[in-house]
Amino acid sequence: MSSATHSSHGHAHAASHGTWKGYTVGFILSLVLTLASFGAVMTGKLPHSAILPTIAVLAVVQLIVQLFYFLHLGTAPGQRANLAIFLFTGLIIAIVVGGSLWVLHNMNENMMHPMPMSMPSTTGD
Repeated sequence: MSSATHSSHGHAHAASHGTWKGYTVGFILSLVLTLASFGAVMTGKLPHSAILPTIAVLAVVQLIVQLFYFLHLGTAPGQRANLAIFLFTGLIIAIVVGGSLWVLHNMNENMMHPMPMSMPSTTGD
C-alpha cells in the first residue's frame, strides 16, 4: 500500500469518527453534567422533591451528548443509517418493556384474590 493511498484513507476514516476538538468538547460537557448531578444531590440547595427529576433530565442530556460526540449519531448522510438503527432499537426495547409491564399489570389486576376461609364449626351446631 502506498503512502498516498494510506494517507487518503486515514483522512476519510478520521473525518467520519470525529476530531480532538469534538472529543474534548464532549468530555467537558459530560464532566460538567456529571458534576451538576453530583452537586444537585450533595449541596442540598434543591428541594428534596426536585432532586430526582433534575438528575433524570441531566442524565438524558448526558445521553444525548455522548451519542452525538462519542458515538457520532447525527443527521449527516453517513450517519443516518446508524441513527435509524439506534432509534429502531429504542422502539423495540420500549415495546418489549412496555408490553411486559402491561401484561404483568393486567395479570395482577385479574387474578383471583384469596378469600378468607372460615373455620368449620366443631361444636356441632
